[in-house]
Amino acid sequence: MRLRVEFTTEPFDLDEPPRHALVARDVIEAADLDAVDVGPFGNTAEGGADVVLTAVDDLLRKALEAGATRISLQVNVVGEGKS
Repeated sequence: MRLRVEFTTEPFDLDEPPRHALVARDVIEAADLDAVDVGPFGNTAEGGADVVLTAVDDLLRKALEAGATRISLQVNVVGEGKS
């Protein structure tokens, strides 16, 4: 199964990315995911279910440890295939 994850971390800082946002970006970029799109107000990535779920676990733990007070997350099934 293929999944798409979309997420944002808060609190926002429009002047410079907060540490939790940089940590979350690093986690997603380091994972073996496809179609990674990192932006100032939201991030998306796709991949097999196992890879996405492992990355989401890592992202939640590390972003919270880095000071995130809220993480909005959505996971969608986008197709069948290699997990």
